[in-house]
Amino acid sequence: MTKAEKKELKKELKEAIKQDRVTGTNILEIVLAIFIPPLAVFLHDGIGTSFWINIILTLLFFIPGIIHALLVVTDSI
Repeated sequence: MTKAEKKELKKELKEAIKQDRVTGTNILEIVLAIFIPPLAVFLHDGIGTSFWINIILTLLFFIPGIIHALLVVTDSI
């Protein structure tokens, strides 16, 4: 296998995994997004821009924090 073929195979595998994302972990993340939005975003993306945005939204207004967390966890953003 050449490097290009390996790279293409990795890309296809990542796309397939993304499409089949509805697992127990995803359901757990959705439940956490409703009750503890920053934790759900942290588990999904780690500490990054989305996490800090969610912290601010949750501290200022809880409902926008929930909406943002659900969008991040379901990969809508």
